[in-house]
Amino acid sequence: MVSRVIPVDPFDLVIFGGTGDLARRKILPGLFRRYCAGQIEGDVRITGAARGEMDTQGYRDFAAEAIMASDQSAGTKKAHLDEFLAMLHYVVVDAMGDDGWEELARITRSDRIRAFYFSVAPRLFGPLAERLHQHGLADGQTRIVVEKPFGRDLKTARELNRVLAEHFDESQIYRIDHYLGKETVQNLMAIRFGNMLFEPLWNSQYVDHIQITVAEAVGVGGRGDYYDRAGAMRDMMQNHLMQLLCLIAMEPPAKFNPDSVRDEKLKVIRALDPVAPDDVVRGQYEGSGGRPSYRNQVGNRDSTTESFVALRARVSNWRWAGTPFYLRTGKRLKERASEIAVVFKDAPHSIFGEEAGRHRNILTIKLQPNEGIELGVTIKEPGPGGMRLVDVPLDMTFAEALGPEEADFPDAYERLIMDVIRGNQTLFMRGDEVEEAWAWADEVIAGWEKRGDDPLPYATGSAGPDDALMLMHRDGRRWREIKA
Repeated sequence: MVSRVIPVDPFDLVIFGGTGDLARRKILPGLFRRYCAGQIEGDVRITGAARGEMDTQGYRDFAAEAIMASDQSAGTKKAHLDEFLAMLHYVVVDAMGDDGWEELARITRSDRIRAFYFSVAPRLFGPLAERLHQHGLADGQTRIVVEKPFGRDLKTARELNRVLAEHFDESQIYRIDHYLGKETVQNLMAIRFGNMLFEPLWNSQYVDHIQITVAEAVGVGGRGDYYDRAGAMRDMMQNHLMQLLCLIAMEPPAKFNPDSVRDEKLKVIRALDPVAPDDVVRGQYEGSGGRPSYRNQVGNRDSTTESFVALRARVSNWRWAGTPFYLRTGKRLKERASEIAVVFKDAPHSIFGEEAGRHRNILTIKLQPNEGIELGVTIKEPGPGGMRLVDVPLDMTFAEALGPEEADFPDAYERLIMDVIRGNQTLFMRGDEVEEAWAWADEVIAGWEKRGDDPLPYATGSAGPDDALMLMHRDGRRWREIKA
């Protein structure tokens, strides 16, 4: 099996925050990989824009260092690297003032696709949109890429959408959630809607429950100031896990196009029941083994911000009535692992007797670190001695099933930036979708703020607070083990 690489049309891309962490770790290395793959060709111009004093050669040196740090094989691709670096330019721009905008307008060409990546603090989104409009850079060929967070509640999300809508049509706004660019997340739609095997079973009649886990082994690191104002609910649950829930629960769209897919996701969010206070557990990691606690890392010994949240959600529609969705995410947990587990119901009657034990089919979609899909099936244990049943996985870990070259997928940012250039919004969030997700999350946050309870402590390297285990135990269920 050979993957096809389809080149995109020539484009101009401006990265606001072009010297920032995201540009260094993801955007510039990702663009280089797409260039090496043959997806970027022709007369392309990539411009870094930031406040720091730097010239174009300095920016090319910065990009080369970032690419070499990200891709150890880049040193063997010197010809490609030199060609890619020749595409790069740099302009000193003041997002809140007028400095640099005339120069940016001069080198950004109007006869091709123009994309502007807002890799900056959210408070700069509005001023950037306004200045792009003022300097004639907001025509029909223009697309803007907006990084999260898209507000911190419904009110601020609405205001952000309003400001962007003053200068750009919704079809020009690409709200990026890198989880939607992961290969396995997109494969989830292929599994559901491309296989007759699963879709007839994808409902409350056959599915007992669904678990969505996004676990991180690291702490808040250098994001302490931001994270202590956001917390796990705003930083992860409201966007990343919500998007995964939507893809699992949505109805088949009439067509695989941006608005059809996003219409169905929106219906899921609107069908979510309010989450009862007893169905939410918050936690905060403690220090151990020389690693600081959450409060030490954020520099706030009285912090009541959660680094872990688990909850039970219900989708009130015909397909999912009665099937709970258990969602959890947290930092400093046992492993870095993200997965969706669709747990099917028991067979209505076991002909093998109690000694055969209890067995269930579980479809697991592994998002990271080892992307793949696994279906657990029950078989007879080999050997004499009667009918003993065991569960075995039908495993399609992509690196093993497709080979190392085929499984060397583009990073999520690579895929999504190419989709921006193509004008494909399928994997990006629409404004009304963002607002509905915040409306749901705001109610959950208001519930614990009204109670005034602090997050529960949990040990570094654990699965979170014990109360999160009880969230499922009281329903007669168990969380799956967190493992890579």
